[in-house]
Amino acid sequence: MYEVLKHTHSGLRWLVLLFLIWSIISAYKVWRESRDISMVPKVWLYGLMLVHIQLLLGIILYFISPYVQFNEYTMSESFLRFYTIEHVLGMLLAIALVTVGYSKAKKNIGTSRPGKIVFWYYLIALIVILISIPWPFRNLGGKWF
Repeated sequence: MYEVLKHTHSGLRWLVLLFLIWSIISAYKVWRESRDISMVPKVWLYGLMLVHIQLLLGIILYFISPYVQFNEYTMSESFLRFYTIEHVLGMLLAIALVTVGYSKAKKNIGTSRPGKIVFWYYLIALIVILISIPWPFRNLGGKWF
């Protein structure tokens, strides 16, 4: 079960990244064209939903992963510290940014502000996510899929 969840979580990251980038581009267009929008574009909602699905998978993995350990070596070993603390905190911050950005944009419907709000919140979230992913070149045991 652990391997299936790990591969699902790892593969779903590509959809999350794709939809966040798509949302950022869409938000930039709305912002720069100073368009008043009557409803939030669906791509922004899909980005929000995907990061929350990723969160649910991540919570399950956090409790069953052999990489997450609470012992005297956790903070001194970068591998254990990354999975036990750094990855989780970075992703929680990014998910909070996406959620707050979407909520604020939804409250500003009818103005040209939603594009600017989503652009900045989702962009910062994307940067935090990219920093918090255990990419293969970081030697943290991560794989491309």
